[in-house]
Amino acid sequence: MPIARAASRAAVRLGAVVLSGALLVACGSGSSGTSDSAGGKVTLTVDLFGSFGYKEAGLYAEYQKLHPDITIKQSDTEDEADYWKSLQTRLAGGGGLADVQGVEVGRIASVTQQQSDKFEDLKRYGADTLKDQFAEAKWSAATTQDGRILGLGTDVGPEAMCYRSDLFKKAGLPTDRAELAKKWSTWDGYLALGKEYMAKAPAKSAWLDSVGSLYSIMSGQEKERYYDASGKLIYDRNPAVKTAWDTSVKAADSGLSAKLDQWSPQWNQAFAAGSFATIPCPAWMLSYIKGQAGETGSGKWDIAALPGRAGNWGGSYLSVPRAAEHKKEAYELIKWLTAPEQQAKLFRKQGIFPSSTGAIEQIADTKDPYFSDAPTGQIFGDAAKAAPVQVLGVHDANVTQQITNALSEVERKGVASDKAWSTAKKGVENVIG
Repeated sequence: MPIARAASRAAVRLGAVVLSGALLVACGSGSSGTSDSAGGKVTLTVDLFGSFGYKEAGLYAEYQKLHPDITIKQSDTEDEADYWKSLQTRLAGGGGLADVQGVEVGRIASVTQQQSDKFEDLKRYGADTLKDQFAEAKWSAATTQDGRILGLGTDVGPEAMCYRSDLFKKAGLPTDRAELAKKWSTWDGYLALGKEYMAKAPAKSAWLDSVGSLYSIMSGQEKERYYDASGKLIYDRNPAVKTAWDTSVKAADSGLSAKLDQWSPQWNQAFAAGSFATIPCPAWMLSYIKGQAGETGSGKWDIAALPGRAGNWGGSYLSVPRAAEHKKEAYELIKWLTAPEQQAKLFRKQGIFPSSTGAIEQIADTKDPYFSDAPTGQIFGDAAKAAPVQVLGVHDANVTQQITNALSEVERKGVASDKAWSTAKKGVENVIG
């Protein structure tokens, strides 16, 4: 997920935001968990960012029914960057940590390479027996060089394109997902169709939400983005990053963007208002769209294959801090939440694509009525199979944030591309030192 936080953001998920109604507890101070020693009851605290979807899918309620002595309380932070900053503060101080902490995929290299002493080795509780349940890339990313297992994979973010078929129809564009996939088989084709849309678009509607989301989805199509396989930072000379940057700038200069900062209140409101016709969407974004567009959006949205090749944006892990109060119980919870059966349920109910190989097989025939009965299992399953196994670096999320911040300056303030790129580079240098 994201960054959402994603990422995202969530999304990063990167991810998306867990919607209102989640079980909340204060985070950042006090005890990380509570227990009633007399009754043997345990309250497990879960601290997340973005749209993990566990409460919405009924998984917490199901687990509590299976384990009457367990109560689960979840806290959420809307922006993954804010979440990560707070988590760093608490890890440094050793207090205020939840029993379970979410980690976005763009941060997992930081955990395994720089903060492994802050997280519990889940192998102590038998996690090594779960390896065959997960895709190799997902499993290995949370494993240190000396074999410690610091997280269990939740989701991955295979990419597609979500679009408002009702707005397409008003602009005289085709609405069939197969036909659209052919028309925008390349990113140039996507921008060209966007210009057609803008010529006849409904009032106050743009082609896409933001060029930041366009950049993020394009960079997710690359095996190497910011680091090479040796761990060397290469973003500033990687042709793939430059192509994603240039395409995003072209979209901004062509007036195709609604100029919305992802995860902002204005962006959230735009889903229901019809302020944009398309949004590049990793699988975890489906849950977010449903939450923001509401019931009135059902049947108006659809999904088609992504321009260019397959890619991945986001995905997350569940980890147990060493300072957690209920380590064993926390492990049992995340083991259950990330098991194939629960990952399959989560996709069917929330559209959050599984990292479990067994779950991927179970959801292959899934369709989503909200998205006009789009074959989500097939679309995202095909993307997951074809997506590259990305090289992850310690500062992946930080580099993305600096670049998308700079692109926001281009689309919202008209800053020149070369000046914005220089700003992004300086931002990266300041962040990573």
